[in-house]
Amino acid sequence: MARAWVYDRMNTKDYQDAVKRAKAKGRQPPSRWLVQYYDRTGKLRSEVAANKTKAGNRRTELESSLTAGTYVDPAAAKVTVGAMADKWLDARHDLKPSTWWKYRGLLDNHVLPRWGTSPLSALEREDIATWVTDLLKPKAEEGSGLGASQTRHAYRVLAMVLDWCVPRRIPSNPARGVKLPIPSEAEHVYLTYDEIEALADAAGSLKTKYDVPTASAAVNRAMILLLSYTGLRWGEAAALRIGRVDLIKRRLRVLTTFYEVNGVQSEGLPKTGKHRTVPIPASLVPELKRVINGRTDNELVFRTARGHSLRANNWRVREFNAAVKVAKLTDKGLTPHKLRHTAASLSIAAGADVKVIQHMLGHKDAAMTLNIYGHLFPDRLDEVADVLDIRRKAAIRKRRAA
Repeated sequence: MARAWVYDRMNTKDYQDAVKRAKAKGRQPPSRWLVQYYDRTGKLRSEVAANKTKAGNRRTELESSLTAGTYVDPAAAKVTVGAMADKWLDARHDLKPSTWWKYRGLLDNHVLPRWGTSPLSALEREDIATWVTDLLKPKAEEGSGLGASQTRHAYRVLAMVLDWCVPRRIPSNPARGVKLPIPSEAEHVYLTYDEIEALADAAGSLKTKYDVPTASAAVNRAMILLLSYTGLRWGEAAALRIGRVDLIKRRLRVLTTFYEVNGVQSEGLPKTGKHRTVPIPASLVPELKRVINGRTDNELVFRTARGHSLRANNWRVREFNAAVKVAKLTDKGLTPHKLRHTAASLSIAAGADVKVIQHMLGHKDAAMTLNIYGHLFPDRLDEVADVLDIRRKAAIRKRRAA
């Protein structure tokens, strides 16, 4: 039995009566053509078509989608993006609280203002591409003024919501295939060895207006050096406990991170959810030893003078930004997180390959590392060509000697 067919209502009494009523009131008569079909649940459904040709086209489309398993109930696709975004986020019990709130912010500030009231069926790839462009435009040009990285984050949240709606509500994700901006090198900051030392010195000698050391001046130097040479995320360094630091083997274990939601500090798994071991340069051992100074394994490596954990916003504003100013590095747009870029660039320059950098920084995969730092890896084409040349010549000599 056919799964979809065209039905002509012309000779039915109900249709003829409906036409008479419409004409009596000066209205457009209802269409005589229906497309009828059984959906995936076996329920009989009907759709009105404007004419016989359109009815035939819709029947073919329905038969194809029902056979391929890509059929979508038109009513299900009328749900708004906003409704599905809220439903999707409520279902994401796998997310860390900090990530959940990050997604909430991206939805509220960038995704839903544009797409919130739009039905899923109305989204088109070219419209999403235009939205991405608008996110990048300066506010003076009626854009959002976002950088490439933040634009990619906003797009990714929309794409995840739409992925969640496939295949029940939409047959495919219209966001897929949209070309995204590549973060410019200007968004990265690569400090030199001298600049790292200047920043660390400045951070370690900070004083308040009362001429006493700031809350974390005693640990600032070691913190700056650790971030710059190991690539730890700030929260990972702040949550580092003494028992996870092996100064003899020069290794540290990254098991947890600090994150804050609505001003409340919590401790959880690192960003990727995986633990990792990171090497410590030998010259950092004395710096860390002074900070640890015989304390117990469960204590935090970095803490305030009163023994409290470091807080991200307080440390950045009161300690890090002040040190940047003293070190005369204010023109670089430095943040604590950007010290990871310095760690990556110095390691690459020292000869580390992409897998080493991936593991050190805790990236999900090497592709992510290459996307961010691929331009820093040296061009080794000549080196490869030279080796091939040497081995070819050796093979030729061997053949001639035979």
